[in-house]
Amino acid sequence: MSQRTGFPMKLKENVGLSALNTLGVCAAARFYMDVDSLDDLRGALAWAEANGQKILVLGGGSNLVFAGDFDGLVIRMRMASRRWEQVDGTGATLVLGAGENWHQAVLYAARAGYRGVENLALIPGTAGAAPVQNIGAYGVELCDTLLSVTALDLESGELVKLDNAECGFAYRDSVFKQSPGRYIITEIRLRLSRDKPLQLGYRDLEEYLGEAVSPDLDALAVAEAVMAVRRRKLPDPEIIPNVGSFFKNPVVPEEKFTELKSAHPDVVGYPQVDSVKLAAAWLIDQCGWKGYRNLRVGVHNRQALVLINHSGGTGQDVLELASDIRQSVQKRFGVNLDMEPGIVGG
Repeated sequence: MSQRTGFPMKLKENVGLSALNTLGVCAAARFYMDVDSLDDLRGALAWAEANGQKILVLGGGSNLVFAGDFDGLVIRMRMASRRWEQVDGTGATLVLGAGENWHQAVLYAARAGYRGVENLALIPGTAGAAPVQNIGAYGVELCDTLLSVTALDLESGELVKLDNAECGFAYRDSVFKQSPGRYIITEIRLRLSRDKPLQLGYRDLEEYLGEAVSPDLDALAVAEAVMAVRRRKLPDPEIIPNVGSFFKNPVVPEEKFTELKSAHPDVVGYPQVDSVKLAAAWLIDQCGWKGYRNLRVGVHNRQALVLINHSGGTGQDVLELASDIRQSVQKRFGVNLDMEPGIVGG
């Protein structure tokens, strides 16, 4: 042990991270610590500062590509808690610790009869990571229900509460993503409802439910439908390592969409305010990537947005494949694809 200044009892050295990232990439942390409380977190940060160590905050490891080892301190957030606040006749606020499993929290809310996040079922990761990229699926985004975030502001050292507007939410974006390294989320608050209309307009979900749509349909039934649709299209990371959607759906000006529509009549787009969101999966599929595999990594055969690590590929293998896909889409359609996961190391 070379560095023991204030060495916390929970701190470990040279810890493998392959089981802690859903892409299954082999990487190691020079130092590692499980954090179960705010005191643990402050202790880990104090040790890192005293010893000149960079930090990486890890939740479920579902939105990261390890391009190499991390030469610093990995802090794994395990602050798990659930509680209800402001309960009234029509709604309640669900408070989740950063380490809570997101999918289990969705089911917990739905089973209690509350609506708002059921369309976000089966998204891997933790509650604390959810606001960072404003997770979304099937016509719903986290920002639709998020009331506030409690976070440790590393600039001031103070625990702060940011309301929805202060989080700066946008499509797969937030102040936490725009200011990396400033905030460590410790809790989130979701305002849920007992009578909010269910969001069933997304095509795949609507087709799956079919005649099952009725006034008696509840949040749990919708969550179960979402789970079935996702399992039909997306691979389970525990079976086929992946990080879910690897690319964002690009947003282009209406003029660009008109140009694409003229050249490619089947192009898939969703109108926004003064713009159109393109289906990245369609673009990738048209370039012939769906189902592609090389010796180590590839593209899922049912969802072109998902890159898979089928045979022990490295983070660099995945990033090289992503680069090839981006170049082919740019060359054919003149559209840039941005990656969703963060890149660590390398």
